[in-house]
Amino acid sequence: MVKKSSHVEQHGPAEHRILASQRHDEILRRLNEDGVAGISEVATFFDVSRETIRRDLKYLAQRGLITLVHGGATKPQLNEPAFGLRSKENAAGKAAIGKVAAALIRSDMVVFLDSGTTTLALAQALSQQEKTPENLTICTTSLRIVLQLCHMQGVRVHILGGEINAIEESTGGIDVLRAAENFRFDLAFLGAGGITPNGEVTDFTRDGAELRSKMAVSATEAWFLADAEKFGRMTPLRVAHFEQAAGIITDRKPEPQFLTALAEKGIKLHIT
Repeated sequence: MVKKSSHVEQHGPAEHRILASQRHDEILRRLNEDGVAGISEVATFFDVSRETIRRDLKYLAQRGLITLVHGGATKPQLNEPAFGLRSKENAAGKAAIGKVAAALIRSDMVVFLDSGTTTLALAQALSQQEKTPENLTICTTSLRIVLQLCHMQGVRVHILGGEINAIEESTGGIDVLRAAENFRFDLAFLGAGGITPNGEVTDFTRDGAELRSKMAVSATEAWFLADAEKFGRMTPLRVAHFEQAAGIITDRKPEPQFLTALAEKGIKLHIT
């Protein structure tokens, strides 16, 4: 059977745009009604190739209308889920990222650990190493990371003070930015709300975006820690200067469009 996607190419530009618009409307309709739109289901509905629907989803994602997920799309996330819920998502992948990131830490370093479930996995991996780096200074905004590391021998822990965010279990606000100015950082490990198909790191809050932007610039070496679920997730705010970080550590290889976009921006991708 000849696929409709091949047939569409024979139409003129105006008619092709109409057909694409119809697919976009159907994708958005499914999201509004079901909360999800699967690539296979939409491709079957329109009798077109999966690649055609992938292009449609990429187009909608770049405009912030949907969030790409494995096998399809969901509605954009404007608010980050609670810490407890996130900690259960892809725990094995986050543990693998944490182990790789912890191996980068050396004695005598000053290290910033962002708040988040993946940076907590890093702290857990660090505390479980047979030989802990000596004379280590850890700065963090995460209450859980403080509790994880405060009893480790040879490790000084500083919490960057600010207003407590009960949902994130961390400090935040302008006081954190000012406190960070008192330190020089050899390494910074940063969270991310999402990574767009055009290779930009985004966040849910202005406070988070500003802190991560500052660390990407000021640390000698900064890494974003993002498990595979973050690729294609659309969050509201762009993290400025994200491209100045050393790269992104993730647990699985993302789709080719992300690889291309990140490579064009000169961002290294370390896959565990």
